[in-house]
Amino acid sequence: MTLSSRPTAAKKTLHVNLFEMACVSHIVHGMWREEGNTRHRFGEMGFWLDLARRAEDAGIDAIFLADVIGIYDRFGGLDASLRLGLQIPNLDPLSLIPAMAAVTETLGFAATFSTTYEPPFAFARRMSTLDLLTNGRVGWNVVTSYLPNAARNFGLDGELEHDSRYDRADEYLDVLYKLWEGSWHEDAIIQDRDSDRFTDPARVRHINHEGTHFRVEGPHLVQPTPQRTPVLFQATGSARGLQTAARHAEAVFIGGRTQEEVRSHIARTRDAAAAHGRDPAELKFYVMAGLIVGRTEEEAQAKLARYRAYYSVEGALVHAQSELDLRQFDPSITIGQALEQSGRSLGNMGRRFGTEQTVGAALEQIASFDEGRFFAVGTPEQIVDALETWLDEDGIDGINLRQYHSSETLDDYATLIAPELRRRGRLPAPAKPGETLRHRLTGRDRLPDAHPAAAKRTPFGPIPTNAQQESASS
Repeated sequence: MTLSSRPTAAKKTLHVNLFEMACVSHIVHGMWREEGNTRHRFGEMGFWLDLARRAEDAGIDAIFLADVIGIYDRFGGLDASLRLGLQIPNLDPLSLIPAMAAVTETLGFAATFSTTYEPPFAFARRMSTLDLLTNGRVGWNVVTSYLPNAARNFGLDGELEHDSRYDRADEYLDVLYKLWEGSWHEDAIIQDRDSDRFTDPARVRHINHEGTHFRVEGPHLVQPTPQRTPVLFQATGSARGLQTAARHAEAVFIGGRTQEEVRSHIARTRDAAAAHGRDPAELKFYVMAGLIVGRTEEEAQAKLARYRAYYSVEGALVHAQSELDLRQFDPSITIGQALEQSGRSLGNMGRRFGTEQTVGAALEQIASFDEGRFFAVGTPEQIVDALETWLDEDGIDGINLRQYHSSETLDDYATLIAPELRRRGRLPAPAKPGETLRHRLTGRDRLPDAHPAAAKRTPFGPIPTNAQQESASS
C-alpha cells in the first residue's frame, strides 16, 4: 500500500447541545432586555415549540435544560435575584419535554434533576414516562443541589454536607438502576387478549431495596423503555464528585482555564472510571462554550459589543454567589488581597477566578462575559478553527452552546457555524427518526455491561410457558 492510498483517520466529530433554562436570565444576565430577544416569553408554550423546531432543524443533538430548586441569595439576597430575573421565576424542566418532543422526531432532551430532596421511586416513574413517550430521546443531568435556599425549601436548616450528598446520590442511582434495569423483564408485556393477560406477573418483580438512605419495595411502575436508563450526564469538580461521575456518568461536564488543565481533568476522570471497572474510552466530555459569530470579523465584534452593552455585572456576581462585591475594591489589588482585607476565604468564586488575578482583571472578565478558554468570537472559519482545537488538542467531545440571545444564537449556529462544521466533516451524520439519544452519542441504546447499572440486571430465570402458568393457576 502506497502512502497516498492509506486510509486517513476519521475526524473526531462534535456533539452539540443547546444550553437552556426555563427562565428569563440563565447565564448571560441582562441580555433579555435586548430588542428582539424573546426570553420574556419563556412561560409560553409557543416559545418552547419554536425553539425545539429550530434546534432540530439546526442538527442539534439535544436541548439541555438546567435547573435549580432554590434561589441565589448569598449576594444581594432575594431582592437582587427577583429584580434581575436571575433564575426566578423558573419553570419545571421535566414538564417542558413532552411538548417539545411532540413537534420533533430526532431532537434529544436532557433535564437536570437533584438526587438530594425527592425520593427515587417517583423520579424513576417520571423519567421512564419521558423515555417511553419520546421513544428514547431523554437524558438526565445528575446533580446533588448546592443552594442553601434549596435545602430550606425541603424542610432542612441548611445544606447537607458535601460528601454526604454524593453518598446519597450513589445509593439513589443504585435504587434507580434496580427499578429501571432489573424490575421488569424485557418481554413482560404480552398483551394476550385471549387469556385477559396484559402483563406476565412472572416477568415483573419487587426490588426490595434497603439501604442507608432509602427503602423501596417496588416494582417499578413503568414497563421497559427504549433506553431503560436515560443518558447520564454529570458535572465534576470536587474529588468526591469525581468518584460519582467516574462510576455513573456517560457524559461529563468539565472546565479548565488552560489546555493543560482540561487535558488533566479528562485524564483524571478516565483513570477514575477505569478504577471502577469501566471502559474509560466510553466517557464523553463536554464544556460550556460561548460562540459569537459574524460573516466578517467586524460583524462579529459589533455583535459582541451589542451584547456587552446589556450585560449585568451585578447579575454575574449574584450568580457566582460571590464572597465579595469586587466593585468595592481597588482594581489593582489581587483577589487574594481583597479576600484578606475582608477576612474571607475563596469559595464559590474559585470556580471562575484565581486568587492571583487582580480585581480589575476579574471585573473586566465579568463585564466582557469572556468565560476563558471556551469562548470564541469571529467568522465561521475562525469559530470552527477554535472548535477543532478543542476537539483535537484539548480532547473534548461536545459543547453546551451558551445562549446570548434567543433565538439569534441558535440561528447563528444553524446558518453560519454548522455549515462550516459539516464542510470540514466535524459533525456526526444527521440523526434518524427512531434513534435514541444514547445511540446518537454512543452507538448503542442501552448502557454497556461494564456500567454499574448492568449489575442490577439479575436474570429472571426460566420464564414459565403459557401452559405451565395455566396449570399453576388451575
